[in-house]
Amino acid sequence: MTADVWLPIPPQEIEGLPAGPRYLFWDGGEDGEQEFPGDPADCVLYVVPYMKRWPVKVRPLEHLTGVRVIQTLTAGVDDVTARLSDIRPGVRLCNARGVHEASTAELALALTLASLRGIPQFVRAQAEGRWHSAFHPSLADKSVLIVGYGAIGAAIEDRLAPFELARVARVARSKRTTARGLVHPLTDLPSLLPDADVVILSTPLTEETRGLVDAEFLGRMKDGALLVNVARGPVVDTKALLAELDSGRLTAALDVTDPEPLPPGHPLWQTPGVLISPHVGGPSSAFLPRAKRLLVDQLTRFVNHEPLRNVILTTGS
Repeated sequence: MTADVWLPIPPQEIEGLPAGPRYLFWDGGEDGEQEFPGDPADCVLYVVPYMKRWPVKVRPLEHLTGVRVIQTLTAGVDDVTARLSDIRPGVRLCNARGVHEASTAELALALTLASLRGIPQFVRAQAEGRWHSAFHPSLADKSVLIVGYGAIGAAIEDRLAPFELARVARVARSKRTTARGLVHPLTDLPSLLPDADVVILSTPLTEETRGLVDAEFLGRMKDGALLVNVARGPVVDTKALLAELDSGRLTAALDVTDPEPLPPGHPLWQTPGVLISPHVGGPSSAFLPRAKRLLVDQLTRFVNHEPLRNVILTTGS
């Protein structure tokens, strides 16, 4: 039996991979039907293809009878956890913490600024050859609430720091204190939402956060507030959000939606007050070098029997 590692990046393009395993390239192919690169039973570490449809990512899982580690190249692991029953016990599931913070935080800031300063309207006016001057809100002096204060949430606050905000509030699953201040537990959300001019979602998708932003959550947001979602689409109840957007009470900037991809004709496309980007928080020029560094470090640890980084769970425990 060989010890194979399946990589979605050609191994010859990754400098510093440790000797030992046989590195095989597999990213599912253009149509998702690419043949497996070797016997799935020989794969000991599976790196999940990035920016592929969910069925492609999980297609090998039930065949990986000897796998010991599954490494995603995403911060969220909900694609894999949805199929945990297909994975043998004792497999460590690791995420890509350290890969997407810079890129996703940049997009969160870009969506916030673009929405507040009316950039979509300016782009439309430019396409029409029309000079469109208007008064728009500034990010300065605003109160921002970050819901989901892991590595990405902290990176978002780092980039907000120079913008002369009135206040930043932080919310995570449990209460703690950071160098920047208090992180509130989720149970504090009802008291924090009415004071926020901008609410930025960067929480992982879990059973606890699925549908977190429902009609009650949105109803507690102040009139004129902006909701920015760079987390996962199902964190937000789309029907409840549409009701608030249609009324004009709230605005939104969404890098993720539910459903996703957002199909043609969906009401969100034409709803006033919403800016949509097609889930591009992670895919930027910042991705590949950071992904390669993570893989080299993680595989070096694996080969040397050292503790792995970013272990989210071990199946069957």
